[in-house]
Amino acid sequence: MKRFLVPVLAFLCALAALTLVSGGGALAQQANTEAGPQRGLRVEALSVATPRGVRSFRVEIADTPQTREIGMMWRTEVPRGTGMLFDFHAPQPVSFWMRNTMVSLDLIFIRQNGTIARITANAVPFSLAGLPSGEPVRAVLEIGGGEAARLGLAPGQRVTHRIFPAAPARRAR
Repeated sequence: MKRFLVPVLAFLCALAALTLVSGGGALAQQANTEAGPQRGLRVEALSVATPRGVRSFRVEIADTPQTREIGMMWRTEVPRGTGMLFDFHAPQPVSFWMRNTMVSLDLIFIRQNGTIARITANAVPFSLAGLPSGEPVRAVLEIGGGEAARLGLAPGQRVTHRIFPAAPARRAR
């Protein structure tokens, strides 16, 4: 019996170690959504071209499953001119909720080509209701609730950020 158990236990230990090292296993992939606001995310420039002018933001980048899962949870404010850009790396239908989110947010769903697909304004703090993209999107920009209307953001407008292709050049007449 001992001859059988030793190799089996050695195999199971090796398998467990391999799973931890490779990042596999569902537990290793889940974010701690109860630990308070996330800190230390990269901050980058983003802008939106509106008929009333270009609107500029400094956005934190949430581009991993863990950073996207935590998002803006536990924030007590979202200062004007700031936000968080959720990069999904490829177009896909997405849905958000406001679990553990203490402030109202505007969610700006952005297509692969950098145009705004839709805006969900004034999402209700702590709500578990789904907030769907309505179509495949590359990214979602979260800003303070009411800011999209105040700044004149609307579907069809172009977002400029390194993850989106540059707008086609206009021809001179």
